Amino acid sequence: MPHLQISNSQDDSQSQYSYYHLPVTHHCIVSIKHKNSYISSLVIGGKFLYTGSSNKEIRMLKRDNLRYEFDHENLNNSMIITGKGAVKSLVVSADTIYSAHQDHKIRVWKVDENEAQQEKLTQLATLPTFSDRALTILIPKNHVQVTRHKKSTWVHHNDTVSALAVSGDGLVLYSVSWDRTLKIWRTTDLKCLESVANAHDDAINAVALSSHGDVYTGSTDKKIKIWRKSNSIEGKKHYLVTTLEKHRSGINALALSTNENVLYSGASDRLIMVWEKSADDDMVVVCTLKGHAKSILSLSVVSDLLCSGSADETIRIWRGVENCYFCLAVLEGHNGPVKCLTSETDHSRSSDTSASYLIYSAGLDSDIKVWQIGIPL
Repeated sequence: MPHLQISNSQDDSQSQYSYYHLPVTHHCIVSIKHKNSYISSLVIGGKFLYTGSSNKEIRMLKRDNLRYEFDHENLNNSMIITGKGAVKSLVVSADTIYSAHQDHKIRVWKVDENEAQQEKLTQLATLPTFSDRALTILIPKNHVQVTRHKKSTWVHHNDTVSALAVSGDGLVLYSVSWDRTLKIWRTTDLKCLESVANAHDDAINAVALSSHGDVYTGSTDKKIKIWRKSNSIEGKKHYLVTTLEKHRSGINALALSTNENVLYSGASDRLIMVWEKSADDDMVVVCTLKGHAKSILSLSVVSDLLCSGSADETIRIWRGVENCYFCLAVLEGHNGPVKCLTSETDHSRSSDTSASYLIYSAGLDSDIKVWQIGIPL
């Protein structure tokens, strides 16, 4: 039975072991090898599962027909090749999809249905847009020093765009990059509103967004930073609220709990830290999750469950009870690091006596897998 070492303190001498004995069922219901590349991003949007790969491909797959499509390899009509390098992140807002790329750009897509009633992705724009670039390039103060011998306008990312987040109302897009910047975009006209330069001391790998506008960024510099929009008359810019420093190595993934009171962070130190807001609005570590043998690469939250993917080729399913977290299951089947995770409640199989979930995973073994998880209530 999988177990979890619980630590309510940063001092391992105060750690205690707990076991969770619950008849959790789990099995892989779909598995497919993605040819010629690995999966670098994964997201659910409506009736589709969108995937981004290391060789510039974005695919849209009907979730209720995954087995059929995979078995018949009938995927070419739902594939787009774009940009240069890997598609690092995908986010969905209504029928708009935003993709982050290794070529320093963000692309905007719309789901269209053609006369044959087959959906496809149509590109609307590349960020920064031509008009945004044109308005800034002629004004010297809009140019920033990128390297010793290179300048660029502040609306440009100058390295891989590593992660994206979109507000609940779909009006604001946030992007982070290995160039150490956080940028904020207005989705109605795709204008770059703000760029937080040198937001971290090293590459930024992850971003998470709360419904009330707090932005969490995680970096290779081992720090998590929380940003908040100022309501001052002088200008509604984002300012640094606080810096969280507990991890011993670079942070790769962030996720918020369903009620947004808890922040989860996964890092190359093999730890998942559970941060909770205190009465005075500070974030404190209430638990450190240990179990993975290698770096934590991906996190996903569904209901009261936390899913973690690791370079140790496993996925762990965690549940917290009053700041004590238990490992409900360890999913084994990947033959490479699990780079991407997303999850959802499976309402068709849930009942009054049990809850059912679907976990979608992918990574460096080029496999896409769908897992069915059943948990008694």
